[in-house]
Amino acid sequence: MSKLSSGQPGGDLQPRSWGFLGQFRAMASPCELLIPTQNSTLAGEILELAIREAMRIEQKYSRFIEGNLLWRLNHSDGQTQTIDDETYRLLTFAQQCYQLSDGRFDITAGPLMRLWRFEQGKQAKIPSAHAIQAAKALVDFSTLRFDPTELLMPKEMSIDLGGIAKEYAVDSTAYLIAQRWPQLSVLVNFGGDIACPVPKPDSPWQVGIEDPNALDNAAAVLEIRQGALATSGDTRRFIEQDGQRYGHIIDPSTGYPVSHAPRSVTVLAPNCVMAGMLSTMAMLQGAHAETFLKQQNIEFNIYR
Repeated sequence: MSKLSSGQPGGDLQPRSWGFLGQFRAMASPCELLIPTQNSTLAGEILELAIREAMRIEQKYSRFIEGNLLWRLNHSDGQTQTIDDETYRLLTFAQQCYQLSDGRFDITAGPLMRLWRFEQGKQAKIPSAHAIQAAKALVDFSTLRFDPTELLMPKEMSIDLGGIAKEYAVDSTAYLIAQRWPQLSVLVNFGGDIACPVPKPDSPWQVGIEDPNALDNAAAVLEIRQGALATSGDTRRFIEQDGQRYGHIIDPSTGYPVSHAPRSVTVLAPNCVMAGMLSTMAMLQGAHAETFLKQQNIEFNIYR
């Protein structure tokens, strides 16, 4: 194992028979790269690029970092804020998700996400019905007004890009690597969200899909030569109270976690943001997730 010398935090390279496994942490997730080269210097450069890009996006769009761009937007107090092209593209994609999901996929669900503190684990409490109703009144993507340079958001409303940002980071990192080293089929995996834009010329990468009933064990193995996949589910973020399990996918129309949702949904698609959108939208369909996925004419795995 070799530690990066660039000063980037937490980056490690481990030699493998097929090349190098690069690892680091970002966005509260274990991140790894499968790099098919025997050149350790080249592998180190690729890993450093991935760390820089993942950290850049996390620092910009995490709702947990005070003073960053997202914090500024969420504390705009009804005043128009300047945005850049990257933020405009993310908002436009979020708008498409909102429209395609009939309002269920809504990045303005920040007030509801602050109530449901899944990160607290067993100490988490079920919010009161009154608090949920009050938060619901602040959730409505259609009230945002934005163009390529400005965003106007109603007072007390807030944006949570958690359903988009990690998949976006995977795609952005993977495509930066592909642009600079187009001959290498590098697989980028951030917490189970995966992209591999350059076709793998020999045997495909083998990707294990976690068993929701036996964490850290693979229930299925998918092959990926080119493309992306994303997984949504409640295997690690949930609240259990009085024998009832509350997953972390919130339905803005009710303010509560989706009922009868699958334990996990994995979708294969051309890019990670599309895979993530479809897997999340399937979770939001609850009992009808399988029907929704079959209508999309895509490859998927689902566990209940």
